[in-house]
Amino acid sequence: MKEFFISECGQHENKVITSSFVVVSKQVKPKKTGEPYLALVLGDRTGQIEAKMWDNVEDALDAFEQDDFLKVKGLLNKYKNRFQVTIHKLRRLGESEVDFADYLPKTVKDIGELWQTLAGFVESFHNLHLKALVQAFMADPEIAEAYRNAPAAKTLHHAYIGGLLDHVVSLFRSCDLVCRNYPQINRDLLLTGAFLHDIGKIHELTYNRAFSYTTRGQLLGHMIIELEMLQAKLALLPDFPDELKTLVEHLIISHHGQYDFGSPKLPMFPEALMLHYLDDLDSKMESMRAHFEREADQENAWTSYNASLGRPLLNTTKFLEKKTVRPQSPAAEPAEDENLTLPGLDLPDANKNEQPKAAVTQPDKR
Repeated sequence: MKEFFISECGQHENKVITSSFVVVSKQVKPKKTGEPYLALVLGDRTGQIEAKMWDNVEDALDAFEQDDFLKVKGLLNKYKNRFQVTIHKLRRLGESEVDFADYLPKTVKDIGELWQTLAGFVESFHNLHLKALVQAFMADPEIAEAYRNAPAAKTLHHAYIGGLLDHVVSLFRSCDLVCRNYPQINRDLLLTGAFLHDIGKIHELTYNRAFSYTTRGQLLGHMIIELEMLQAKLALLPDFPDELKTLVEHLIISHHGQYDFGSPKLPMFPEALMLHYLDDLDSKMESMRAHFEREADQENAWTSYNASLGRPLLNTTKFLEKKTVRPQSPAAEPAEDENLTLPGLDLPDANKNEQPKAAVTQPDKR
């Protein structure tokens, strides 16, 4: 049984914890002396946390890899408003020691109800060609199973089991509402784009242990994969109009909205533009919600820096309840302080003289 979850950090600050985690990322970095230390991101179903191992590193370097499960003993502390673990000991766990449900976050919503909501929207389509297309995807058992379980992204938004379906249902609801204010919008076309815009994530991402990219996902990206999936289904619908096919393809390849974010084409008709903005809005609103949830135990209304949005965030509920502290400058993510001396832990001098490295965040749409 897992002894400690990351969501419980606030109850164990400045204490030594022992628990199991999945290794989300593993880096070996040099101290100023040239000796290595381990910089890890550990995860469980409730979140992720940074971890450092300064001592006895040589024995641990080859003992595990990314996506392995570890039993970790270390000091839990907060630095620059973020929890982190300084690892004293670790060992790799065998799969027989692991309950996989402890490590991947999952939507708290009912997957079956979300799927039925999606099906209800599709049933309301007036365009029989678009209805047949979306229903062909939903009737494919392999695609349906993956669609119901896949995350919508690796880290930036809806990064949990069921996240893709949760995101698309939310997007369907937004599209349906906004269409009422713009009668010139083809609702069926817009909702078809919403259903297909991220369907390639079921092949782009892997989520057996931690969320990461498949080789095909890394090499092609989800939009190319989606075009292939679309062609396969259209082959079963020989009467599907060519003009409508072109519009659906454009919805897929333009939904990121900017060349810098990976769209080979900018949105060039109203439904494509609306899909881009509503998709972007839903992803950013979820990113904010998740960030507030992670820092729910913080008294300050200002959160830590949100890397995906490039700013700290203000929790307006907390702000209106009490006087708040002004945030640090949002210009850049604070660089990791490698001169940190943690309370209750004596580090060798070499650890205290490491060369700091600037943190660089590369924007990634989704």
